[in-house]
Amino acid sequence: MSVKEDLFPTIGASAERTGAGEDDEGSVVQQIDSLCMECHEQGVTRLLLTKIPFFQEVVVMSFRCEHCGATNNEIQSAGTIRKEGAVYTARILDRSDLDRQIVRSPTCEVVISEYQLTLPPCARGQLTTVEGLIRDVIADLSMDQPLRRIQDPEGHAALQGIIEKLQEIIGKDEFDEDVEETTITKASTKDLPMPAFTVKLDDPSGNSFIEFRDSMSDPKWNMRTYSRTFEQNVQLGLVSADDAEEPKDENDKPDDEIFTFHSPCSSCGHPTETNMKKTNIPYFKDVLIMATSCDRCGYRDNEVKSGGAISEQGKRIILKVEDSEDLSRDILKSETGGLRIPEIDLVLTHGTLGGRFTTLEGILNQVYEELSEKVFTGDSAETDERLKFETFLKQLKEVKNAERPFTLIVDDPMANSYVQNLYAPDPDPNMTVEMYDRTWEQNEELGLNDIKVEGYEEPEKEKETPAES
Repeated sequence: MSVKEDLFPTIGASAERTGAGEDDEGSVVQQIDSLCMECHEQGVTRLLLTKIPFFQEVVVMSFRCEHCGATNNEIQSAGTIRKEGAVYTARILDRSDLDRQIVRSPTCEVVISEYQLTLPPCARGQLTTVEGLIRDVIADLSMDQPLRRIQDPEGHAALQGIIEKLQEIIGKDEFDEDVEETTITKASTKDLPMPAFTVKLDDPSGNSFIEFRDSMSDPKWNMRTYSRTFEQNVQLGLVSADDAEEPKDENDKPDDEIFTFHSPCSSCGHPTETNMKKTNIPYFKDVLIMATSCDRCGYRDNEVKSGGAISEQGKRIILKVEDSEDLSRDILKSETGGLRIPEIDLVLTHGTLGGRFTTLEGILNQVYEELSEKVFTGDSAETDERLKFETFLKQLKEVKNAERPFTLIVDDPMANSYVQNLYAPDPDPNMTVEMYDRTWEQNEELGLNDIKVEGYEEPEKEKETPAES
């Protein structure tokens, strides 16, 4: 254990040893003569073996050629490939979040959904910050813009719009080299409002990382793991491409298999297809996602059903929503789940909207759209009732935009509904989960009172016995 700690000291320990002026034999930075691929002269590669807290051991490499000035920085994992892939998500809400460190392995995909940006796996690893990542994206997108302006004006305009939006994050004045004078200084740029966005790292090897603040309970930070698909194992070299067949053991078959069955469209009646996929929601259970799309009339529908056994108790989830961050929580409302917001007297009874797997913002938007379009649209509606309904819609709009705090209550007697816990596996301070015994009436409504799971074959045998004459 001591040998491992000596080989991979933390960054802080490395800085202390470097500042202490240790000799070359005790230095934490190793130097190796390396061939420069630009001028083919000898350059120097510096290696730092270090450990990132709450992550793993890494090797940081920096190359520089004194002859031509070529430089190159890279990071490689010094640990083994994790048993599962990992997705790290961080909400960047202010400029202090730009300083979060990022470890990006060569197999990591980076997604910034607000700007429709997807950075595919790269040729080499990277140790940077969120700000450094944004700067690299701006530099890469701007590289061929002068030529693109002539050859592809439409592509130039589209990319320029993305570049300008990204420059607002860092400070556009820092990139306006053609402007001789600017009224915004670098210091004042830091004080300007910054557009919020989300950085997601998806790495099937599990060897990427984005820094959290204080502890893993950071509300802006989230991590989840997932089982790799067979194709991802092939890409990582864990399975030979020659053996790229379905696993022989039925228990090893991946859960991402999609089943397709034919059914009539509920809108136009023509034959269509419904796709069904089993997936696992972390810290919850397996669910079945079904999606139907009709090419004839354009009808689309999706529904979520539980893939597990019937729960012995019902579940009530109470969430205190305080700001817009809570609207991004994943929510699964099953077909047996009801939803209430007491502050505005909103009540969705069991079965309303069917089964839905979306975000809290998404389900509130759906409720608002359906109510605003379909209710009280006739001329016969009473004036007082219309005014009450308009007041209710105004309050619902304030709730869905997080302009006021409110309480979300999801009550599901089958315990098949779910609201994301941002602090999982630790308890969420803003959410309470209550388990309760179902009443006889609830069991009767769900058809559970007539279910017989033991001795259910005996009545059938009695029917088969011939009656005595």
